[in-house]
This record gives sequence, C-alpha cells and structure tokens, in this order.
Amino acid sequence: MNTKSLAGKVVAALVTDGFEESELVSPLDAISQAGGDCHIVSPKVEFVLGWSGDQWGEEFGIDMHLPKAKHEVYDALLLPGGVLNPDSLRTDKDAIAFVKHFFEEGKPVAAICHGLWTLINAGVVRGRTVTSVESVRVDLENAGATWKDEEVIVDSGLVTSRTPDDLPAFNEKLVEVFAAGKLVPTENTRGSAFAAGAG
Repeated sequence: MNTKSLAGKVVAALVTDGFEESELVSPLDAISQAGGDCHIVSPKVEFVLGWSGDQWGEEFGIDMHLPKAKHEVYDALLLPGGVLNPDSLRTDKDAIAFVKHFFEEGKPVAAICHGLWTLINAGVVRGRTVTSVESVRVDLENAGATWKDEEVIVDSGLVTSRTPDDLPAFNEKLVEVFAAGKLVPTENTRGSAFAAGAG
C-alpha cells in the first residue's frame, strides 16, 4: 500500500468525451486515498462522457472548463487514454498549451494507454523513455521517445503505462511521483523558444 501523501495537492485530469473510464476512475480513487484533490478539466461544458468496454460509459461532471483553467492552480497532470479522447485533445490548442505548461514548469505528469498521443502533439516526449499501448509505439518513436514494453515507466517525473491492466502499478507510481512533485524538463521544454511554441 502506498503511504505517500498528496495532502494539499491538486491534480488536473484532462479529458474529453471517449476517455477510458477505468483510467480516470482508478487514478482518481488513488489520488483521493492519498489525500489529494483532483479536478476534471475538459473542453466540454457541464459533463464529459466516458467509454467502457465497447460502449459509452458514465457521465462525469466537469470541475473546470479548459479555456478557463489556470495551470498555476494544479500541482500535477493526469492524462487518461481511450482512443477518442486523446485523438480530440491532441488537436485542441487549449489542451496542448495546458499540457506544455506542466513540462515547462517541472510539474509531474502521468499518462496511460493512448493518452500519450496528446504528449506527442505537445512536443514533450523527445528524449524520454516511455511506455504506452502498443499501437502508439511507432508514433512515440517517430516523435523522438524511447519506447519499452513495461507495465509502468517513470522518467524524471513523467509516469507512463500501457493499458487498464497496469493500473495498480500506474497508480502506485503516480502517487509516489506526484508526492515528490518534480518533473525534470528536457532541452526541448526549456526556454522562451519552447514557450513560444517551438518544438
């Protein structure tokens, strides 16, 4: 059992319709049990719809509309997977800007399954070692990441996992890393050039 405390920490879970339900609910439970708080941040208004198995899942209320979200409020970022969810977020300018801020400011990030698609479009995986669902492997390698087939990988404050089967390990490392509260920026996430949108 993870004894790390997230007391006083607030995590942003960035999702839109079609996120893998278990990849939001299970980490949220782990964060709550560790004493942290988590806000569902979304470009949707009022509620967002999960995906469970081969069909639409439950509705989840939105805590913060993405265009109004202030990254300064949050200590860490969670990116669940699902296919539809990150495929939409990775072309959303507000979502990409929101994700970039966490890397620029050295705040820990956790992404699972297809959730790493959003990291690719944010330009923040180059030089990092990650894992993901197998179908995202080539995309990550083309973006400059080193991909490994492991249940969970921690690379300087970035936690990644493959599928819902890996959630126990993902949650344990997520709480540990979020409690430590530090992500090491890589060269492509430092300086004014990146902040201006380069990379």
